[in-house]
Amino acid sequence: MRLAGSDPAAEFDAIAAQYDDVLNRGLSITGETKEYFARGRVRWLEWRLAALGQRPRRILDFGCGTGTSVPLLRQAFDPERIVGTDISRASLHHARVRYADDVATFTEVGELPPTERFDLVFTNGVLHHIPPEQRPETWAAIARWLAPGGLLALWENNPLNPGTRWVMSRVPFDREAIPLLPGECRRSARGVGLEVITIDHLFFFPAALRWLRPLERYLRRIPLGGQYLLLCRNPRSGLCG
Repeated sequence: MRLAGSDPAAEFDAIAAQYDDVLNRGLSITGETKEYFARGRVRWLEWRLAALGQRPRRILDFGCGTGTSVPLLRQAFDPERIVGTDISRASLHHARVRYADDVATFTEVGELPPTERFDLVFTNGVLHHIPPEQRPETWAAIARWLAPGGLLALWENNPLNPGTRWVMSRVPFDREAIPLLPGECRRSARGVGLEVITIDHLFFFPAALRWLRPLERYLRRIPLGGQYLLLCRNPRSGLCG
């Protein structure tokens, strides 16, 4: 897997120490920081998995960056094992310094054993950085990493939301990215044999309209939120713990 650009790993390596600041500057037009969105994604997923009666014990954070989601996933699910993987060595270094311990480990994508299987693969904002012609390879790898009955929680930026496009234009590493429509993700998931459970849309309201956010649960079918969640299952026999 590679990202768009002449040397994407080097690009993210160069920005790893400033990643949070750069992203927060882009997000500032929403009145929120990246932590707000990270917490919101994991809380939403926790709600969704609770409704399915699922509590994953082994989690892969695919494209983990500097590891922001790892402590949130641990708090939500208390897994036995969580692995963060990325192409950027510098980002992984920051993640290790902050979050590595007996439960959480971090490794480059190419070093993740192909025999590893996870109850949950979590990924946020990764696919839009991968050239379209290489996305099928990524989908196939994700499907292989899923244990029987395992779940994929894929968050992506919604290109139908003008605010999302504006934010992406303000973030240097997102400007050249090619966002995916929800239907494209649905077709790709089905193409590698995954069962699509739901597509939910989230982050409709900026901080100035935060009093409307309790409505988001009821708006989740409207394809205009800032991000969407594609939740899938590996339909082979077996359930995650």
